[in-house]
Amino acid sequence: QPQKASSSPFLGISSKRLGICGWILFLLSFLLMIITFPVSIWMCLKIIKEYERAVVFRLGRIQADKAKGPGLILVLPCIDVFVKVDLRTITCNIPPQEILTRDSVTTQVDGVVYYRIHSAVSAVANVNDVHQATFLLAQTTLRNVLGTQTLSQILAGREEIAHSIQTLLDDATELWGIRVARVEIKDVRIPVQLQRSMAAEAEATREARARVLAAEGEMNASKSLKSASMVLAESPIALQLRYLQTLTTVATEKNSTIVFPLPMNILEGIGGVSYDNHKKVPNRD
Repeated sequence: QPQKASSSPFLGISSKRLGICGWILFLLSFLLMIITFPVSIWMCLKIIKEYERAVVFRLGRIQADKAKGPGLILVLPCIDVFVKVDLRTITCNIPPQEILTRDSVTTQVDGVVYYRIHSAVSAVANVNDVHQATFLLAQTTLRNVLGTQTLSQILAGREEIAHSIQTLLDDATELWGIRVARVEIKDVRIPVQLQRSMAAEAEATREARARVLAAEGEMNASKSLKSASMVLAESPIALQLRYLQTLTTVATEKNSTIVFPLPMNILEGIGGVSYDNHKKVPNRD
């Protein structure tokens, strides 16, 4: 008897019509359910929850390309077997993986993968254990992607690396009925000795930057003092005003201290008068 086959290239599953023997077994199973009614109805009716789907195998073949549920489904005795598939998002913790980066630094990186099953039929028919397969593939992909990056790129570009891992996982698990929702890199552990070296390098960089800033500040201050001296030289009264302002500031901070600046020409004048007076005094000896 010729059989018509319908196939789905996306799912990779082919379903064929039942032959003569299949129809005979189907009728016998249906007759058995009727004979044992209503006891058999409690065994044949199955409840599928909202977040679940049921993949029904009839005589070893998947009954349809699309899973059944949610709600009540009918499972015939002796010829039907069904598998429940959970469609909720699943969290996959990737244990710490020891990775040798492109710049020959050994580090340990762990992460987490969030995925869900969008095709229950593919998850059941195309892979033995879809969750274990996804877990192992996530570990391998994490090691392969991080092995092509340097340590600085791993520390600075976590989001880009996580997006790259998500794209690779999503493409690889498409035939398994898996849709990867998100990938996150949790922690990057580096050796203690390398941490100390990085801390010393960062401290030296900060000190060098501080010295450069201090030197730039001194240069700007000297330029400002030069401009101020030129302004004061053009206006002698400005120097007196500056003196009074400084005196006010000192009197406010320290009341017991008063500074009286004396020009050098006054001191020279006093010294000159004393010297002249000393020359005019006759020697009595």
